Amino acid sequence: MALYPLLRPLIFTLDAERAHRLTIDALKLLPAGRSTLPHPRLAVEVAGLRFPNPVGLAAGFDKDAEVTGQMLGLGFGFVEAGTLTPRPQAGNPRPRLFRLAEDRAVINRFGFNNQGLAATSARLARRPRGAGIVGINVGANKDSADRIADYATGVRTMAPLADYLTINISSPNTPGLRALQDKAALDALLAAVLEARGDSGPPVFLKLAPDLEPQDIDDIAALTVGRMDALIVSNTTITRPALASRHAAEPGGLSGAPLKALALQRLRDFRAATGGAIPLIAAGGIASAEDALARVRAGASLVQIYSALVYEGPGLAARIVRGLDVLLAREGFASLAEAVGSAA
Repeated sequence: MALYPLLRPLIFTLDAERAHRLTIDALKLLPAGRSTLPHPRLAVEVAGLRFPNPVGLAAGFDKDAEVTGQMLGLGFGFVEAGTLTPRPQAGNPRPRLFRLAEDRAVINRFGFNNQGLAATSARLARRPRGAGIVGINVGANKDSADRIADYATGVRTMAPLADYLTINISSPNTPGLRALQDKAALDALLAAVLEARGDSGPPVFLKLAPDLEPQDIDDIAALTVGRMDALIVSNTTITRPALASRHAAEPGGLSGAPLKALALQRLRDFRAATGGAIPLIAAGGIASAEDALARVRAGASLVQIYSALVYEGPGLAARIVRGLDVLLAREGFASLAEAVGSAA
């Protein structure tokens, strides 16, 4: 991990998607690890789950749950696999993943490429339970005639295998998917998902886009409080702030450093709209302990990272965990829970 700054120039000579595949294959050679022991100051309970630390791996890195154990061994407090669709899906044509090195950003338009529920559920069934918190992110096939039914299938299939489930309705790379964030569609989706999960299933989280209007935020807050177990704020953005990279005009979802301000603002918006009545999980532009603390103080109980790993390397989660502990102590917080929403 300490060698990553030396290896990064070589890795960046490879096509971004090929480099990612090689990374997954390399990680598979490592022994599966376990989550670190709960940290006295950083351990936090969300939706009935006890997280040893609040730093998680966002969905998209390990789409097919191939290296969940290895990522837990790198210091993550939890790992989210997916997005998974009922049927295997090739995704959009290549190239579809771009590094914006000058901006410390990434643009992707994968389109939910994955091996499907059957292959991944068989893999997850072999995973020892209790080795760490693994969430499963589910979506809908691009050509599905009934996308709500696809989500219900994903929940029903993965509920026995997941510590939590995430409903991803916020990817910009499946045409029409974000329309499920509209009030009537979302109400129907949540009803179907909760019925599929049943009374004894795992917690269900909802992953949202950052590109929402104030009325959307209010509607989503009203529909999710008391029904969902947490909200993940947020996915990639279709907006384009000032970018320096030659890939700036590529279509798809933008993540990384340029998303930081928008994702933080959207987190504040959802904290205000929900009044703290539902746990929030922050994602988007988090690359340091300082970034993580800003999200916690804005209302997040957990944070997730992904794009920053491209630039900072595999030791990033452990560095954020260590740094966050130091920052909380410096600011006089005895626990992470005390800091949640302290700036709201």
